[in-house]
Amino acid sequence: MKKIPFKILAVAVIVALSAFRFIHQKTTIYIIGDSTAANKLPKAYPETGWGMKLQSYFKANVIVDNKALNGRSTKSFRTEQQWQPILEKLEPGDYVFIEFGHNDEKVDKPGTGTTLEEFKNNLIYYVNETRSKKAIPVLLTPISRRSFKNGVLVDTHGDYPNVTRKVADSLKVPLIDMLLKTENLLTKLGDLSSKKLFNYVDSGYVNYPNGKKDDTHLSPYGARKIAGLVVEGIKEQKLGLAKKLR
Repeated sequence: MKKIPFKILAVAVIVALSAFRFIHQKTTIYIIGDSTAANKLPKAYPETGWGMKLQSYFKANVIVDNKALNGRSTKSFRTEQQWQPILEKLEPGDYVFIEFGHNDEKVDKPGTGTTLEEFKNNLIYYVNETRSKKAIPVLLTPISRRSFKNGVLVDTHGDYPNVTRKVADSLKVPLIDMLLKTENLLTKLGDLSSKKLFNYVDSGYVNYPNGKKDDTHLSPYGARKIAGLVVEGIKEQKLGLAKKLR
């Protein structure tokens, strides 16, 4: 029997180990954004951020690290030092899903609201910083609020989503247009049926004794549906993550 030369055998082993590491290497998705995506405390239940439901769509080699926080904007997330620890942990091949807008719109709230120009510059900052670590930024427009007038869904986000779209286009960043996706979903469901996506609670509930009618934040069902739209966007953008979906 002819022996395989040691050098060839060594190269074959290295290639096999590299392939094994590639297949089994864990990828982290960091979510930065506001309360529509954020993890919620038990006292807020059934309010649920869509980021809480994203992990279930992935295989074990993807870790969703949801860093979105209630009330944050592109400005306050950075000035409150929420971004720096994420930046320091980023590894090549990780992803940062960036979804802001709901609170940037609050221009009358110092420290939180941003002008459209500030919003643009802040998004560029996150994109460039992410890329500096050889990680992959993904921009998401904000999800729609449930705002129907005479049966017609009304956009409440002004030009902030368009700024996100333009930054994505100019910097060649993958874009998941969550505003468009959620508007389509809400319009399809209609005024009444779309309530089930949001945090509507009858009076007498332990966390909401007086009940709750919230057209911004999601129910567990709504969070699952919105996370599904994010996954839909991952597939449409042909991100490497698509291969790691269940």
